[in-house]
Amino acid sequence: MQIEDLRALTALGEHEHVTEAAAALGISQPTLSRLLGRVEGELGARLFERDARGVHPNPLGLVALAAARDIVERHDRLRRELAGLLDPGSGTVRLAFLDSMATSLVPRILRDVRRAAPLLRVELRQEPGHEIMRDVDAGEAELALTSPRPDGPYGWLPLQRQRLSLIVPPGHRLARRRRARPADVAGEDFVTIPPGFGFRLLVDELFAAAGVTPRVALEIGDLATIEGLVGAGLGVAVVPDQFVGVSGTVGLSLGGAERVVGLTWRTDRVLTPAAERFRALVEERGSYD
Repeated sequence: MQIEDLRALTALGEHEHVTEAAAALGISQPTLSRLLGRVEGELGARLFERDARGVHPNPLGLVALAAARDIVERHDRLRRELAGLLDPGSGTVRLAFLDSMATSLVPRILRDVRRAAPLLRVELRQEPGHEIMRDVDAGEAELALTSPRPDGPYGWLPLQRQRLSLIVPPGHRLARRRRARPADVAGEDFVTIPPGFGFRLLVDELFAAAGVTPRVALEIGDLATIEGLVGAGLGVAVVPDQFVGVSGTVGLSLGGAERVVGLTWRTDRVLTPAAERFRALVEERGSYD
């Protein structure tokens, strides 16, 4: 059984229709039917049941599909890693980054890397900070753009300092002011990131330093959505400056409060040449303030 046989099997499981799966694979319907018959013969079991709507995996087929997906994924990962080892200029780098950087810092970094290494491939993972570090630890991502700096065996390259602002809805009692303190909104409904996120820890520390416990009314893991909720009059929030005003919110300075965004990686492992090339290019560029 070849890896392409398993890839075809997973396509059939995804589409549950021979014609559609064959089209996705770029082969003919009879070829796919013969392939399925060969795989079932080699495994000694019928894997799919056929009816007027298409083909559907039976219980044995579900077991076979799970194994096929795992093998295909491992095969593809091996090829990516070997490509990176053989040619750092055209290998693949797996980069995880915070949702809040999707439209700002990440495009700028990728633009600079592409100019210097146009053949370098980058696989992107956009996710919350706690998931980012989990993927870095598991080897699913080699590099990550995150905040704050993680504790442990991690390298750290600070890239951007983002000022934080208190945002309020238009017409709010503080909207005409330029500056604010956490104590100014102690009794307000507060919109923020859920516990467990790096940005929530940063905001909690900001309020704790001022001796204030915010009255949390809404929690959601997306800073752009938080800004929209404040713009709709559902509370106040603390966000990086780039989110201020998108939905008409008014931003007030918090006296130099900021978050530092940086590139991180495991220092107890050797980066692939492709990942090291990416890291070196970002370090060469330096600050993105």
